[in-house]
Amino acid sequence: MRIIWCIIIKEFNQLKRDPRLRATIIIAPILQLLLMGYAATTDVNNISLAVCDLDKSVTSREFTRSFVSSGYFTVERNVNEYNSLDKLIDNGTVQVALVIPPNFGAFVEAQKSAPVQLLVDGSDGYTAGIALGYAGQIAGAYNQHILQQTISRTGVKPNIGSVNSDIRVWYNPELKSKNFMIPGIVAMLLLITTGMLTAMAIVKEREVGTLEQLIVTPIKPWQLILGKLVPFVIVGIIDVILVLTVGRFWFDVPVRGSVPFLFFCGGIFLLSSLGIGLFVSTVSHSQQQAAMTMQFFIFIPFLYLSGFTFPIENMPRAIQYLTYAIPLRYFLEIVRGIFLKGDGFMNLWPQILAMFIIGVVTLTLSMMRFHKKLE
Repeated sequence: MRIIWCIIIKEFNQLKRDPRLRATIIIAPILQLLLMGYAATTDVNNISLAVCDLDKSVTSREFTRSFVSSGYFTVERNVNEYNSLDKLIDNGTVQVALVIPPNFGAFVEAQKSAPVQLLVDGSDGYTAGIALGYAGQIAGAYNQHILQQTISRTGVKPNIGSVNSDIRVWYNPELKSKNFMIPGIVAMLLLITTGMLTAMAIVKEREVGTLEQLIVTPIKPWQLILGKLVPFVIVGIIDVILVLTVGRFWFDVPVRGSVPFLFFCGGIFLLSSLGIGLFVSTVSHSQQQAAMTMQFFIFIPFLYLSGFTFPIENMPRAIQYLTYAIPLRYFLEIVRGIFLKGDGFMNLWPQILAMFIIGVVTLTLSMMRFHKKLE
């Protein structure tokens, strides 16, 4: 135990003497969370809008204001000719154009169907789909407003069939994407920090020749491996604390579940993260090679296939089967369940078990390969 403790102290002394490594451990996760927290969002606001009001009535102006007051659209242009809209959309001045035809107000007053046209730039399919959804919501709300006005004025409900829906959103009532993305970023940063540090630190020992010096000492291979990994477990815990603090108090993301349980699950995930870093260190001959291997063969595939960026349910069936071997998939489900739903062990034990099995297998195989390289 004393030998392992000495190796741990040596690792922390190396961290203390390397300012770049300290910045990687402390500053980089916070900066990455801040940048990704603002950039990794599916919310679409301030959609540029052109309005072609051919009716010029009080009702048409009121309908236009409903778009502006929603907070989703920003009026960039008001035009008087329909043909002017083509150029505005073609050159990217606006993303959406609202066309209100003549007699719009008269149709509304007569309680008849009042058509409007919405022209959308479909080159960005995601934004176009969101804009159409927002427009549908605004039109529906305006219909309800007209209906209420009619009832208040006449005291009689128009004889128009309607469906009243009572919509309730659980766990994320305001549908804020940051409440979904920030927990995922916590999981991703834990993988990046601990996995990269483990791979880089061990390869650095090999590059400067200190690893060979350790091998010729009476230290057993398992003692060397354990002494090298324990500091990065501590680093991972520190990074989780920092990232959780920033996520909770800067981004105001709720944590509805147990924080100690979150750390427990994070510790299980570290088995995979450290195992991956250890394996990469055995196949790399330089820090640059280790960094490139982690980036192209670990981080990018995990980013796309874990459900962090794209829903797994939308992937081809063969790819969905592949995601079962990715530990980040399970940790994302766990972290988001703890953050948003307040889930506990009884809800998440299948993911914990799968993550534990993958972690034990990954770390065991990596330690066996590292042990062989030492010999």
